[in-house]
Amino acid sequence: MAQSHDNDLHRLQTGQLEIGVTEAVQRHVSRNVIPSRPVSQRKLDFEHARPRWLREMLAEATGVFFYVYPGIASTAAFLTNTGNPAYSSFFQIGWAYAIGIAFAIITCAPTSGGHFNPAITICFCIWNGFPWRKAPYYIFAQIFGSFVAALLLVGQYWQQIQAFKELTLAAGGTLASGPASPAGILSPLPGASQTNLGFLFLIEFFVDSFIGLVIWAVLDPANPFISPISAPFVIGLAYATMVWGFADITISTNMARDVGTRIVAAIFFGGEVFTLHHYSWIPILVNVPATIFATGYYELVLRDSLMRIGSGHAVHQEGEEGLRRHVTRTGLMEQGYTNTTRNGTAENANGVGSKEYV
Repeated sequence: MAQSHDNDLHRLQTGQLEIGVTEAVQRHVSRNVIPSRPVSQRKLDFEHARPRWLREMLAEATGVFFYVYPGIASTAAFLTNTGNPAYSSFFQIGWAYAIGIAFAIITCAPTSGGHFNPAITICFCIWNGFPWRKAPYYIFAQIFGSFVAALLLVGQYWQQIQAFKELTLAAGGTLASGPASPAGILSPLPGASQTNLGFLFLIEFFVDSFIGLVIWAVLDPANPFISPISAPFVIGLAYATMVWGFADITISTNMARDVGTRIVAAIFFGGEVFTLHHYSWIPILVNVPATIFATGYYELVLRDSLMRIGSGHAVHQEGEEGLRRHVTRTGLMEQGYTNTTRNGTAENANGVGSKEYV
């Protein structure tokens, strides 16, 4: 009996796994992974020769494609299967956009920065020093990505869209009569009763502002509640919540998404998509000023630049000496932040990185 007890104690030594599922885990972990093929000089030369501007454009176009494509596909399933609501719903459409945005950021942001929205590109130019000379081709690429997504979706759903068109025309409707029309698959359109443009303007403005504010908060490197892993999904959820809350009232949220898909809708369903209730100027023109308003609010009210410097994500314009003068003048030096400037990180005992100077 005593010998059995000694054996049990021996089995509990650290570094061992109990027999069972953990045994399979141990065997899996101990396996050797075959190394990948070495990178050749030819591959490095090829990648070095690729034009940077072209890679950025293609990344922006691909990212918007990833964002728009699943969203309008879910909308197509929703509108072309009205007799069977199990195919889709507003809830599913919101998730399609959210996950599409997350995939877009994960896939393409390492190459272009992941703007995917003309308003975000312009705000980066205003607040973060993004080169203005790059803005035109970023915006063109974003609209092009949306255009390609809509074009491909029409081809894939061609039979269902044709049947939907026939049903709509047989019922006395038009191809671009509102959100439940064939053109509504691709482009946001107001309903028959949504003729108050001021009302639609305010909805679009505050929805876009909400999304812009969330994006700017997520992109703030001093924000302790966001990690690089969670950022794509938080941004995606910001879009989804607005879809769930306001899709029945008609929103666009992104100028590139709207212009690209609206052009394709005009090609296949007629120019009424640009003239219906004179609505089209709202999603095209409101997105940029609304996002500037939101990001400006964040920069002027919520931004903590000293926190960014303390966490090593920014530097003082006048270097360490300028930062030292600032903390001395504001009294932070007396609170124990004399090491704020060292190596560009918050290495002091009180921890600038934890916002204890607030």
